[in-house]
Amino acid sequence: MISSEKFEPARADPPGILPRDDGATIAYRRRLGAGPGLVFISGFMSNMTGTKASYLDGFAADRGRAFLRFDAFGHGASSGDLAAATIGRWRRDLTAVLDRLTEGPQILVGSSLGGWLMLLAALDRPDRVAALIGVAAAPDATEALMWKRFPEGVRETILREGAVRMPSNYGGEPYLFTRQLIEEGRRHLVMNSPLPIACPVRLIHGMADSEVPWRMSLALAEKLRASDVQLLLVKDGDHRLSRDSDLALLGRTVTALVS
Repeated sequence: MISSEKFEPARADPPGILPRDDGATIAYRRRLGAGPGLVFISGFMSNMTGTKASYLDGFAADRGRAFLRFDAFGHGASSGDLAAATIGRWRRDLTAVLDRLTEGPQILVGSSLGGWLMLLAALDRPDRVAALIGVAAAPDATEALMWKRFPEGVRETILREGAVRMPSNYGGEPYLFTRQLIEEGRRHLVMNSPLPIACPVRLIHGMADSEVPWRMSLALAEKLRASDVQLLLVKDGDHRLSRDSDLALLGRTVTALVS
């Protein structure tokens, strides 16, 4: 259950920095414009320079719409050690981002594990969230897609040593899974009961996704209390959903919601 993106070239202008009370910093890029604004939430081991975030930045610029993207704690240009990251930490940081870097109603776009975080934000700030768009959303990922999928030997290593590194399916540095991430994640599970989220929700998922099964989005649609929920399946789409056709679908979905 991993996000894998192509990343845009490094930019010369530095990102904005949001300081947190514990001394950590969240790096972000904000585009001012009309509301409702868009907020992109990246997945695990991804960041705000990924393909979908970059596409939405251009999409918002062309239409004069407010847009915010940021790096989670332990990712990209933000501070923090990934070994210390938890779902609760990312949840609190996302709430701070909404409170301090956006104004008015926002449409949250959550990719992969970011789709779980967008649900938590909608529960924490229902008055600020106008709509949700999940792209291969992975609610309860630490339990359903990590812990329950890990071979017994991997689980034993995590319990004994506190962490394990596993190779990425997409190359690059190995992924780090910690005992703290798994165990703390159990405090934030959302799929065990109906979700009291009333705003419009769109769930885009590739049926060829080998990381997050598309039926997870179907199960999420059933859990949501909202009546305006649509599941958009891309038969040949993989987990990344970063092809031109996938990005165009994302753009059409945003356009339909804001219109």
